[in-house]
Amino acid sequence: MRVVATAGHVDHGKSTLIRALTGMEPDRWAEERRRGMTIDLGFAWTTLPGLAEPVAFVDVPGHERFVTQMLAGVGPVPATMFVVAADEGWMPQSGEHLDALHALGVRHGLLVVTRSDLADPELARDEALEHLAESSLGRLPAVCVSGATGEGLDELRTALVSLVEGLPAPDRGGDVRLWVDRAFTIRGAGTVVTGTLGGGRIAAGDELVLAGADGDRPVTVRGLQALGAPVEAAEAVSRVAVNLRGVPLEALSRGDALLTPGRWLATSVVDVRLHPPRGTGARSADDALPAQVMLHVGSAAVAARVRPLSRADAPDAGAEPGTRTLRLTLRVPLPLRPGDRALLRDPGAHAVLGGVTVLDVRPPELRRRGAARSRAAQLAGTSGAPDPAAELHRRKLLRIDDLAGLGLAGAPPDAPGLAGWLVDPEHLDALAGRLVDAVAEHARADPLDPGLPARAAARALELPEPRLLALVLARPPASDDLTEEGGRILRRGDGGLPPAVRTALAEVAKDLASSPFAAPDADRLAELGLGAKQLGAAVRAGELLRVADGVYLLPDGPDRAVEVLATLEQPFTVSAARQALGTTRRVAVPLLELLARTGRTRHEGGAHSVRM
Repeated sequence: MRVVATAGHVDHGKSTLIRALTGMEPDRWAEERRRGMTIDLGFAWTTLPGLAEPVAFVDVPGHERFVTQMLAGVGPVPATMFVVAADEGWMPQSGEHLDALHALGVRHGLLVVTRSDLADPELARDEALEHLAESSLGRLPAVCVSGATGEGLDELRTALVSLVEGLPAPDRGGDVRLWVDRAFTIRGAGTVVTGTLGGGRIAAGDELVLAGADGDRPVTVRGLQALGAPVEAAEAVSRVAVNLRGVPLEALSRGDALLTPGRWLATSVVDVRLHPPRGTGARSADDALPAQVMLHVGSAAVAARVRPLSRADAPDAGAEPGTRTLRLTLRVPLPLRPGDRALLRDPGAHAVLGGVTVLDVRPPELRRRGAARSRAAQLAGTSGAPDPAAELHRRKLLRIDDLAGLGLAGAPPDAPGLAGWLVDPEHLDALAGRLVDAVAEHARADPLDPGLPARAAARALELPEPRLLALVLARPPASDDLTEEGGRILRRGDGGLPPAVRTALAEVAKDLASSPFAAPDADRLAELGLGAKQLGAAVRAGELLRVADGVYLLPDGPDRAVEVLATLEQPFTVSAARQALGTTRRVAVPLLELLARTGRTRHEGGAHSVRM
């Protein structure tokens, strides 16, 4: 089906027109019928000649006291039937309804001048068309009718056919986000919610997520109705009633949403672009905004705190002047995506402040002086339309699981990824350069601490996942200059040690070349400038092996010792080992203890033997 919402001043005949078109009573409450005034959302439907799909109508209240209900009705609906009475013409609430439609960016509609039997409709029609032309609706077709006599109804039906045929094709393969506008119980069935399904498909048995003020909860679709009849499945766009299994009525309220699981991000902080209200008397972009506003999106109305990021943006070419970038902090998290259109309203002044386009549902914190202004400049070229490459470039790092929630169909084809994250290629280049600098700075600050620990490197680069360090290391210039050994990032070829230490170690290696087990004594180490710190750094760098206090060999010393000891008659004594190794007891005893601890020799009584 296709769905159209009414709009217009109170008592201009919106509900009467729906009755005449559909033969159904849109006012659901006895109080509405007694007072002759719609106070909540009404629904009706009909078939029109030449259309394969029925047309459903959301009838909204026209009185100023019920503007919140009106916004809940038009929010999820792509088209409007704007109603003006011939005998009264344009009225205050006509303007407020048009302000709302303009703020929500509604571009499809039809003007209907009612009560044409009571007054000449041409004056009211022409005045209304002038007002409508100032809005997102632009120049609309107009039909003059009388709900009492039926005059003009056939022409209206023809105009409605043209309207719905011109609506954009619904995204029937998209993710479900059904904004709840009614919730009630039916005896024998349980809890039922209704709403306008703008995208996707819902079927009996589906597992969905109910997003509400108390958080998310999984729900199961027990059954569905569309146009008053049970159906196995409903596709966008349609009015649908969803019977939910195991959900108490008190857990639901208008503004909750039924969602495809795992495909939406609930956000309580959102960056938006505020579009100014319509008309020459609109609030200027430089006027102060109230600190507290109401955000209307779908059927939800949520209090929000406003933080301007700019006074007046420099918009993209073709954008309307006076747009502003704001940060909204919502009292209740909502499932939003970039590109969503919503409305800001000042409840104290009963004024529409303008429409907003959602730009970012995962914005960064603003911690430093000037961060708000910088953020506004960053968002100036953003339209909110899904663009995976642009979104990744702007964010630099992006969770793969967040792609759908940001409205992105998939990752950019050339985006490097690891451990559930994507990294912008340009940002990865910058990170590789920063890592080279960080390792060099670490070497300057502490020359005897070889290499920058990998976790410290990840923190220095502000990586959300330490495993992403592997991507950085594989990117020039890091891949050219650095290597990872033992959990440390080292400069290639120097083990992370200063030149003086490497020179001293070369002398030690020369001493041990002919006598590999004659560990240099304290005097020799001091002569070479190898104190405790230098020796500790050499051990951490894998250049020396610490056998015991003051006893240092080359790293392959134990392996070479086993080769020598294996030539002795087994078992052998410490004295025999000492002589075979050509060393002193100072070295032989701790070396044999090391070999025993590492399982390469056995020590039984006073004898040792090599494990074969």
